[in-house]
Amino acid sequence: MPGPLVISIDAMGGDHGPAVTAPGVARAIKDAVGARFLLHGDETALKAAVSKLPALEGRVEIRHAERVVGAEEKPAQAMRRGKGTSMWNAIESVRSGEAAACVSAGNTGALMAIAKLQLRMSADLERPALVANWPTLRGRTAVLDVGANISCDARRLVEFAILGAAFHHAVNGSVRPTVGLLNVGSEDEKGHEEVREANRLLRETRFEDLQYHGFVEGDDIAKGTVDVVVTDAFTGNVALKTGEGLARYFRAMLRNALGSGPFARLGALLASAALRRMASELDPSSINGGPFLGLNGIVVKSHGGTDARGFATAIRLAADLAASDFVAHIDRNLRTLTAQAPRTTVEVGERTKA
Repeated sequence: MPGPLVISIDAMGGDHGPAVTAPGVARAIKDAVGARFLLHGDETALKAAVSKLPALEGRVEIRHAERVVGAEEKPAQAMRRGKGTSMWNAIESVRSGEAAACVSAGNTGALMAIAKLQLRMSADLERPALVANWPTLRGRTAVLDVGANISCDARRLVEFAILGAAFHHAVNGSVRPTVGLLNVGSEDEKGHEEVREANRLLRETRFEDLQYHGFVEGDDIAKGTVDVVVTDAFTGNVALKTGEGLARYFRAMLRNALGSGPFARLGALLASAALRRMASELDPSSINGGPFLGLNGIVVKSHGGTDARGFATAIRLAADLAASDFVAHIDRNLRTLTAQAPRTTVEVGERTKA
C-alpha cells in the first residue's frame, strides 16, 4: 500500500515566511488535508513557529536550509545560487520522490526556473504555465497563463488548453471541460494571427477529454461561460490582478454600505449568513495558489503576500492535484495533438519566417 501523502513546503518563501507558512499548514491540517509535511527553512525560526501550533505535532518534519531565494533575485541567479535554499530543497523533495507536491510563496520567476531545472517538462513542452482557479457565477474557471509566458504562439496556446482542461478535471471534477480562447471579440476574424491560428487548431483537433467552445471575451470569465480560459501571461496576469482588485473594492464598498446607518446594520444582521458566504467568495485567499502546469511534478505557487488562510488554500490545491490523474490526462491529449496536427505546426513556422 502507498504511504501517506507528503507535501514539501518552502517555509521561508513569501513576504512573511514562517509567520504565515506554519499557521497555513496548521490550518490545512484542521481542514482535513491528510498529509505529512516537510518544512524547509531556517531551523531555529521554524522550531519557534511550530512550537506555537499544537496541530502540527507529529505531522511536520523540519529540514534546515542555510539560505533563502530573495524576492528580487533573477531566475538565472536563482538557478546558479539556489542549491541549498529552502526553495531548492523543497522542490528537490518532489524530484527525489520523497514528496508528492511542493508549495512555495517565494519569487515566481525563480520558482519556475528551479522547478523546470529539477523536474523537467512533460513530453515536448517548453515552459510551464501558471493557472488560476477563478470563482465565477457557475463555479470555478481555470484561467491560464497568468504569469509564466508573456507571449505565446498558436501551438503554445493549444497546449495551454490541454493543460487547463486536465487541471479543471482534476480539481473541479468536470468530465469533459469546455475551453475558450480569450479574445477581443467572438468572431473568427477577430484577434491577432496566433490567436486565430490557435482557434483553427482547436476546432480541427479531436480531443477526447476537452470540448472547444471558441473565442470568449473578458466578461465571460466571471460569467463562467467556459471551464477553461486560455490566454498569454501578459493578458492573463492583468486580468487576474484586475479581478483581485475589484473583489477588494466590492468587499470594501459592501462593508461601508452595511455600516452606513442603523437600518443598514439591521439588514446586515438579518442577512449575515449570506453576507459571510459572499465575503468568502470575494476573498482572494479563497482562490490562492497557482500550479505550474506541464512539469514532471507538482509545484504550486502561492501569492507572496497571502495570509495563513490563503496558504492553506494553496496546500489543499496541491493535495487535490497529487491525488488526481491529471499528468496522464495531459500526456494523452498532447499525444493526440502531435498525431493530428504536426503539419499545421510546420506551416505556422514557415508562414512566420515568410
